Amino acid sequence: MHKDTRWPQQIISMQEKDGKWGFFHTPSGSSRRPITTEQALWRLERRGYTIEDICIQKACSYMNNCLVGRAEIPDRREKLLDWEIFVSLMLAVWIRRFSDGYPAANKVAGQWAAVISSAFQGGVYHHKEYISAYQDIFGVKPMGRRLIDFTCFYQISLLVNCLDRRTEEALMDYVLDKEDGIYYIYSERILFLPKVFESRQASRYLAAVELLSKYRYAADKLQFVADWLNGLKKENGKWDMGKSVNDKVYFPLSNDWRKQETREADCTERISSLLSVLSGIQ
Repeated sequence: MHKDTRWPQQIISMQEKDGKWGFFHTPSGSSRRPITTEQALWRLERRGYTIEDICIQKACSYMNNCLVGRAEIPDRREKLLDWEIFVSLMLAVWIRRFSDGYPAANKVAGQWAAVISSAFQGGVYHHKEYISAYQDIFGVKPMGRRLIDFTCFYQISLLVNCLDRRTEEALMDYVLDKEDGIYYIYSERILFLPKVFESRQASRYLAAVELLSKYRYAADKLQFVADWLNGLKKENGKWDMGKSVNDKVYFPLSNDWRKQETREADCTERISSLLSVLSGIQ
């Protein structure tokens, strides 16, 4: 219901012919390129765009071309991590968030699933096994926080539907109790509920839970979040996270929030959708 609102149409109008939006991961700082490809895809996904939409098809085709070597993202190479591995990880994640029909992206997912499965042998995380498996599969030792510490948006997103039940549940326990949460998404322990519901911190907390809710066996482990959210419902049956959560990423979904009822509708839509997912996980 939000696909034809002002924000997504503005984003689509900035898409280049080859499917990208300028830089992929790193903002250029130029007013001529006010959004990255990642930011564009994130915002379009939040507003209901799927692989059925032309703009997403073009973006996935572009990312696949980069992944298989027919094109290259224009970002400046980062020297403090394994750049090629990180780029392939980012590309595979964003392709697979829209489609599992790209073999190159599925291959990257399989590689990371093998690394994580080795790291969680026996049901608990072993960092030495993680390093060893990473080196065996990718041919180098991991370098840079986003690769040494896998509790990052990219790996957690990529591994959905890639792990067996035992590994997935062990991973879920580890991530929920991780002191600094999920890198890029939420920087606190997810087992601890936010102190203030009407805050951007709570919105980012929901983003972390939304990410974890995509796992098949997450329901029991995330039930405490469902109970928390149900207890915050207003007497009118809706939720309101307040004006401060308007960050142009997760909110707003509608064109603007000048009316409280519009803000409530957006907050209620997001939370109702999450609760629906949590109740339906098998």
